[in-house]
Amino acid sequence: MDFTLSDEQKLIVETTRAFVENELYPHEMEIERSGVLEPDLVKELQGKALETGLYAANIPEEFGGGGLDTLSWLLYEKELGRTNYALHWTCVARPSNILCAGTPEQRKKYLEPCLRGETWDCLAMTEPGAGSDLRGMKATAQRDSGDWLLNGTKHFISHADIAGFAICFMKTGVEQTPRGEKAQITAFFVDKDTPGFAVRDGYNNVSHRGYTNAVLEFDNCRVPDENILGEVGKGFDVANDWLGATRLQVAATCLGRADRAFQHAVQFAVDRQQFGQQIGKFQGVSFKLADMATEMKAAELLTWEAGSKFDDGGCTDSDMAMAKLKATEVLAMVADEAIQIHGGMGLMDELPLERIWRDARIERIWEGTSEIQRHIISRALLRPLGG
Repeated sequence: MDFTLSDEQKLIVETTRAFVENELYPHEMEIERSGVLEPDLVKELQGKALETGLYAANIPEEFGGGGLDTLSWLLYEKELGRTNYALHWTCVARPSNILCAGTPEQRKKYLEPCLRGETWDCLAMTEPGAGSDLRGMKATAQRDSGDWLLNGTKHFISHADIAGFAICFMKTGVEQTPRGEKAQITAFFVDKDTPGFAVRDGYNNVSHRGYTNAVLEFDNCRVPDENILGEVGKGFDVANDWLGATRLQVAATCLGRADRAFQHAVQFAVDRQQFGQQIGKFQGVSFKLADMATEMKAAELLTWEAGSKFDDGGCTDSDMAMAKLKATEVLAMVADEAIQIHGGMGLMDELPLERIWRDARIERIWEGTSEIQRHIISRALLRPLGG
């Protein structure tokens, strides 16, 4: 399979990397030390991203976005992934593709303001008692006088504090299956100012400083039928149709951070001298670099292959799980080895390595833990044989 970049893809990579290095890198230290991404800075960088054409590049052109094919989008995500997560996600936002599944009226109300940089969306699935087991969610939506009453709690909801609305997945019923009862899940748009809907501060997170999470509380929160995204009881169907590539997005951003850490390690191996020679001449260092490069190449090829197959429907859940699993675990390994090569300086905040090392930890958890990815892969191997 040929992954030679087209001229357009090379331009996407060059433009995105230049934006990241010139506009986002200079603000990393400030956010790392304060844990806060100031609104004025967001607006300034949003304007530059919009002007450069980097905003909402993941949204199909027919809906007003940049319209990148999946592989080109992943190349773009890799470059954005080099920098602080709060900076690149908030200031170069990629609205959730699930917004494209809305009715024309819903797209006008919810998607279009996101495309213009006027607000952000957030997805609310995870609950204190339901992480990977989303069918086990307890938050409910029940019929009441022609509307729906939402009750329950969601947590770990990324950037809900700045989002103008949430796309909330709620249990609306139960159906019988050969394996027992299964919850029916429906997706609802919930505007931030809706009575009965509260956004509470979330948890302090060792990874991705400045990128917040929140707890969402629903107390008889009333929403009308027009706020349903998709069909009643079919929330996971619309999610599966429009959110499938999010695991590849995680993989791609991990590749960007791994590459940044690796380049620091290579340069240090050349510049640092001990015992009268460059440390890169010692096998203890040079073999680390060789292993890092090999693992990064493997993760990259898995991700690019999955991306190249996605648009024609040939990308399987197993393909995406392999890419996400490999890229996230390679990032952890590369970040750790880059620090080891640097010695004590690797843990100082003068370099981005300690941040990359901390940030790497969450990647093996969100969008499906490494264990869940292994389950998806092994299930694909065993089920055809009756396992």
